[in-house]
Amino acid sequence: MEYTTLFCIFAFIFSPFLLNSLLKFLTSARQKLPLPPGSLGWPYIGETFQLYSQNPNVFFASKVKKYGSILKTHILGCPCVMISSPEAAKLVLVTRAHLFKPTFPASKERMLGKQAIFFHQGQYHAKLRKLVLRAFMPESIKNIVSDIESIAVDTLKSLEGRLINTFPEMKTYTFNVALLSIFGKDEVLYREDLKRCYYILEKGYNSMPINLPGTLFNKSMKARKELAQILAKVLSLRRQMKHNHNDLLGSFMGDKEGLTDEQIADNIIGVIFAARDTTASVLTWIVKYLAENPSVLQAVTEEQEAIITSKEECGERKVLSWADTRKMPITSRVIQETLRVASILSFTFREAVEDVEFEGYLIPKGWKVLPLFRNIHHSPENFPEPEKFDPSRFEVSPKPNTFMPFGNGTHSCPGNELAKLETLVLLHHLTTKYRWSIVGPQNGIQYGPFALPQNGLPIKLSLKP
Repeated sequence: MEYTTLFCIFAFIFSPFLLNSLLKFLTSARQKLPLPPGSLGWPYIGETFQLYSQNPNVFFASKVKKYGSILKTHILGCPCVMISSPEAAKLVLVTRAHLFKPTFPASKERMLGKQAIFFHQGQYHAKLRKLVLRAFMPESIKNIVSDIESIAVDTLKSLEGRLINTFPEMKTYTFNVALLSIFGKDEVLYREDLKRCYYILEKGYNSMPINLPGTLFNKSMKARKELAQILAKVLSLRRQMKHNHNDLLGSFMGDKEGLTDEQIADNIIGVIFAARDTTASVLTWIVKYLAENPSVLQAVTEEQEAIITSKEECGERKVLSWADTRKMPITSRVIQETLRVASILSFTFREAVEDVEFEGYLIPKGWKVLPLFRNIHHSPENFPEPEKFDPSRFEVSPKPNTFMPFGNGTHSCPGNELAKLETLVLLHHLTTKYRWSIVGPQNGIQYGPFALPQNGLPIKLSLKP
């Protein structure tokens, strides 16, 4: 008994020292872990210009070939670790997601706002995600199919018989759909002011965070301030009207939600950012791939025409319904294959919340971690002949964690159903009413921040006879 008592006293006195020694040992062991192989490039600039000035497939493939599936680099002012295997991506995004918080480069964080859903974990993120899903889930967006269709019809009608630049026109379309989903039919009241400010803001998303007069970042931050002021007026007007709204803004403004005006504004700006350029890029690539693959275009057109014929035979109105959009399997596979081949989001940003041991390497706290979706989507191990555009490959579900166009885990894109819907609706009218041809070089690609067909894909669009 005496020995036991003495041992307990000894342990009580010396346990802090033992614990401290153990921590020092573990810290020392961790410090001995090497950083992943790779290059950090030039001071501050890193390898940003190399990434955004060439084919991202070439950039990533050359890095992986030289250093392996985990490597270090430095882009947009941040030291980064890139990972390129499906298993590693799942580990970062799902299995050990608590160790890697969602983030963006400093310039984008300041433009979107610190309260945006992108930058949070835990209860606040879960709450925001629930609110976004409530507005964007099928039960909600099925009620705005006819409104999206009106935007699609008007967009295409305005382009008839013209030589157009596809990407900017698709950006206008997706911007208008984003405003509809956020503000409901009230969006027409604010569209032009919001568009003017947002178009200035977006130019600085991937700029260096140098807030000096005349820089892109400085101009963008001024536009961001004005955008927040416009949103404050919208919030004030809605509170005065005291009407219930089923749109995203209404979801954010619920009395039970307790969100501040700053939180609402940051998340509205974030949703516009997430909903606009990515979907516009997908639509631009689809227009290109359909033009280059006549047999695929014919299959999509026949599928869409069959929906029109079926509605005529049943005496239904010609307007599209939610049920109609569920009868487009071929068109849906075209969208999937475009998302894979084009890989609009080459990677996503995460940040290590503490020092993390990863596959025998050290990822220091604060470093960005980039799962490379593009590499995974273009791996011949995951998709045979990966550079070939072949929608039929999606007749069979891909291997787990090999197809992640909307991310993975709790931070996957909550607006993916809306993106699919607006794409299906536009393709229905585009393929059944119009024909188009690509003007100029067809193989060129431009980069930064998204990979796009050269010059945004100029086309000549005309009504079918």
